[in-house]
Amino acid sequence: MRRPVIGICTYLDEVRWGVWQDRAAMVPSGYVAAVQRAGGVAVLLPPDRAAIDDPDPVLDLLDALILAGGVDVGPHAYGADPHPATDDPNEDRDAFELALAQRALERDIPLLGICRGMQVMNVAAGGTLHQHLPELVGHADHRRTPGVFNDHDVRLEEGSLAARATGEELHATKSHHHQGVDALGQGFVATGWSALDDLPEAIERPERRFALGVQWHPEADETSRLIASLVEEARNGV
Repeated sequence: MRRPVIGICTYLDEVRWGVWQDRAAMVPSGYVAAVQRAGGVAVLLPPDRAAIDDPDPVLDLLDALILAGGVDVGPHAYGADPHPATDDPNEDRDAFELALAQRALERDIPLLGICRGMQVMNVAAGGTLHQHLPELVGHADHRRTPGVFNDHDVRLEEGSLAARATGEELHATKSHHHQGVDALGQGFVATGWSALDDLPEAIERPERRFALGVQWHPEADETSRLIASLVEEARNGV
């Protein structure tokens, strides 16, 4: 049996290597390592303008898709004006990932959204976002220090995909975000909530094979089985 192919959407950012600095398509190596440890083939997917109108040629290559973390989703995508704390949008990346997410959900391709990726999934299904959580929850404990993951627990609904994929109903997570899900997108249900403030931190589409968004970073935790669960679902379809 061939190894399942897992697409990972990339960041677009300024990157330094050796004596060079340039704009590059990249992801932190934890995403790739987690897929490879689970027996998958990791394929990086930079934004592709042609795929915005026709994502099928990209999705045809994949057995599953990971929407990775990154900067805030542009609020125009869900009909909102930008908050002063919202990042400047990366419009090409937003449009590419929203198109992939929407079509992957339609085709029932296994899909995992991580942090920003969970938010992309929700927006792709017509949902909205809170743009600056400290104003909603009264604290900054989801992102205390930029560039440093924060640890906190998430309660997962018994029997949910989130609980099955992690193997736990109280899951320790690594968190780094200042935005979150507001109105849920069509077909999505919340199945995980922060122990800090009951903020929704896992959403899923129960009628799909594997359509799960998590607000934490399993790629930064080598003990997490979440990405391996996606790879296993993809393997079942190979």
